[in-house]
Amino acid sequence: MQSKATTPKQYLDELPEDRKEPISKLRKQILDNLPKGIEETMNYGMLGYVIPHSVYPDGYHCNTKLPLPFMNLASQKNFVAVYSMVIYAKKELMDWFVSEYGKRCKYKLDMGKSCIRFKRMDDIPFDLIGELTAKVSAEEWIEIYESAVKNK
Repeated sequence: MQSKATTPKQYLDELPEDRKEPISKLRKQILDNLPKGIEETMNYGMLGYVIPHSVYPDGYHCNTKLPLPFMNLASQKNFVAVYSMVIYAKKELMDWFVSEYGKRCKYKLDMGKSCIRFKRMDDIPFDLIGELTAKVSAEEWIEIYESAVKNK
């Protein structure tokens, strides 16, 4: 579900009541752990955390007018989702996340290539998402992106 919101505040204000708290808590974890050089914005109709053109002028290879995505956070129809480009591109980080998730959550991990889905709002590992956010700097993400994603 893509939002028409143009600011993070507007996005949060438009959330259904049962999603406001989990999205706000995830957002706080992300913002508290966001590496230098990465900014919050609206991106693809959801909360986006991107490396702006002022830091990475090339932008996203799929559409160079867009900044380089790092992470997104969204309230979807049946779940809350965290989209991590880094976890998709860096196998070691994926392995770490899967291992840690199993230690911290009682339900099975529901995950796509870069999408981590939370259907149970009471079993979201907020601290783990914060740790995931802080694992890779903006500079490291640019290097990973250029070698593992952009040039494929």
